[in-house]
Amino acid sequence: MGLVETLVEHVSVTTVLVAVPGLLLAYMMVAVVFRPAWQEFKLARMPGERAPQIKSKLPFGIDFLWHSVQASMKYENLEMWRGMFTKTQSSTAEVRLAGRRIVFTADHENIKAILATQFGDYGKGEPFHREWKAFLGDSIFTTDGGLWHDSRQLIRPQFVKDRVSDLHVFESHMQTLFRAIANGGALNGEDQPVDMEAGNGRPVDISDLFFRYTLDAATDFLLGYDVKSLSHPRQEFADAFAEVQRVQSIISRAGPLNTLVPRGTFRKGMKVINSFINQYIERTLRLSPAELAGKSKSDAGYTFLHALAGYTRDRRVLRDQLIAVLLAGRDTTACTLSWTVYELARHPEALEKLRAEILEVVGPTRAPTYDDLKSMKYLQNVMNETLRLYPVVPFNVRLALKDTTLPRGGGPSGLSPIKVLKDTPIAYSTLVMQRRPDLYPPPSATFAPVETFSPERWSSWQPKPWQYIPFNGGPRICIGQQFALTEMAYVLTRLFQRYDRIENYMGAVDGGKPALRAEIVLQPGNGVRVGLWEAKGVKA
Repeated sequence: MGLVETLVEHVSVTTVLVAVPGLLLAYMMVAVVFRPAWQEFKLARMPGERAPQIKSKLPFGIDFLWHSVQASMKYENLEMWRGMFTKTQSSTAEVRLAGRRIVFTADHENIKAILATQFGDYGKGEPFHREWKAFLGDSIFTTDGGLWHDSRQLIRPQFVKDRVSDLHVFESHMQTLFRAIANGGALNGEDQPVDMEAGNGRPVDISDLFFRYTLDAATDFLLGYDVKSLSHPRQEFADAFAEVQRVQSIISRAGPLNTLVPRGTFRKGMKVINSFINQYIERTLRLSPAELAGKSKSDAGYTFLHALAGYTRDRRVLRDQLIAVLLAGRDTTACTLSWTVYELARHPEALEKLRAEILEVVGPTRAPTYDDLKSMKYLQNVMNETLRLYPVVPFNVRLALKDTTLPRGGGPSGLSPIKVLKDTPIAYSTLVMQRRPDLYPPPSATFAPVETFSPERWSSWQPKPWQYIPFNGGPRICIGQQFALTEMAYVLTRLFQRYDRIENYMGAVDGGKPALRAEIVLQPGNGVRVGLWEAKGVKA
């Protein structure tokens, strides 16, 4: 008889009912009493100061947790973080939640330390890896140390300039995007007839179409087969990918309570995603090493997967890296394009200037080259300004991998280093930092207020180092940054070769106050409903 069977036979129900609450109480005592006391003892013996503390009215920081959840549900994370720093009169603060000390910061010097100058002191950490493993595996986004370095070295060659500057993968989906815009939404099949002229001014959620476009382009680039989500309103892989991200975001926010999050739809979605990805991995691995080596990027049908398989034939490694790059390649670009059109719809003068530059450089119909995109300064300014107001990953976390410090935020002056114990989470926000008025020149006739969308500011101003990092920074800076910027520039150029006016339908939806839906990425919480008008006589 095994140990479990022996225990079951000799332990009564009454014993279990008495023991379980006792065990829970013991766990709570360790988690919220003894461990914090030990941490406070260790902190007192470390050099450095403490950050201003966020006071909780209820035990274990329950009120702080409640307000955090409410802020997230109402898309008010920015307001919550600002309120937190206003109360502490600092850009760095700390709170103890269920016995665990967490440091929050929007100080560029602290973010610089986390991402660069003290890179070895901070990382994703094992809890993050554990929470994300089912989705992203051992990919570049979930690992530290040697595993992270190996992932980066594997992916890096796929984002060199000659790969990034190959624009055909973007162009091949633009005509479908135009038809979907005129249709007012995704097409019901690739062959659906669409009256393009009747689509002028028709309300459409352009954000939804951008997510579909970037998914089609990303799967085309990675696998050589796009999922055609622009042509099918309901697409199993796209739906599964969205649902898995939704549940994963909840799991991440739930912290120690994440085991209570229902995972039924998550598991179902992962089954669809893995099945879809694995069929292409198996197809590629049926090629011999010699056949793979004989392929080159100039060959028709050569894909990101072919390139990866040339370095490794480990199915798990291929699967993990593909899904990670798909997540980054689809969502970051779609969000930024969505916010760009959101702001251009509210600022027709900026759209007029952008379109004038596009017509001057590439004309009304010619597809732009990579050099064309890089040469258009106002286009670059528009994208920079969008990323300043709406950084792709607005909130992020790193874990202290050892006892260490942050450069400042401690003591009465707020300029002393902060002591940080091993395993302390450091939450940082590029969204809050990039909207801090004290990091900008004062508003004037030539410099718009911080909250105002103004591409013109970039003509005479450059942010100081580490005060503008929409793609993170340091060794973990986004490896696909240039690919994303190139895709965004290409789509915007082709879009505004064809359309010369945007009808803004968002006023009735959000009253001019954008809903910042901060989950994995920062996306418009209410979509982006607009109408696009074709320029007369132009078919880009």
